[in-house]
Amino acid sequence: MEETILVESISYSAVCQGCGAEVEWCGAQTLVGEALRWDVETTCPTCGLALAVCGGDLPEELRGRLLSEHGRARLRMAPPMKNAAIMRVLRAELGIGLDGVRAVVDQVLTGQYSGTLPEMELLARKLRASGIEAAASRTAD
Repeated sequence: MEETILVESISYSAVCQGCGAEVEWCGAQTLVGEALRWDVETTCPTCGLALAVCGGDLPEELRGRLLSEHGRARLRMAPPMKNAAIMRVLRAELGIGLDGVRAVVDQVLTGQYSGTLPEMELLARKLRASGIEAAASRTAD
């Protein structure tokens, strides 16, 4: 089954790398298959420089803007939940140790673990691939 591509984007001001003028940039966090991407582009009206940077990591300050503009998404799982399998997937995907993953599992199970919709859907896809019924959904807060 082909997975849906998810995109969340923001516009923000930053300096033109060509002339130093303040320009509008467009950034998008995209989930394609099982990979998150951060792509940005701009065209400077002052010097004409057009720039696109694809496949980078989402800067933390811009992640905060995405969360603020689009809202948080939560990872949800249906019972019965196999904690050992959940922990294996989350440790592998988040790159955290046993103590850290226990805290994340507690947050997931209580509906408190959140992030951008592409981030949470990536985790849900990885969990589903391990036989765990999981979904990402937007929250109201």
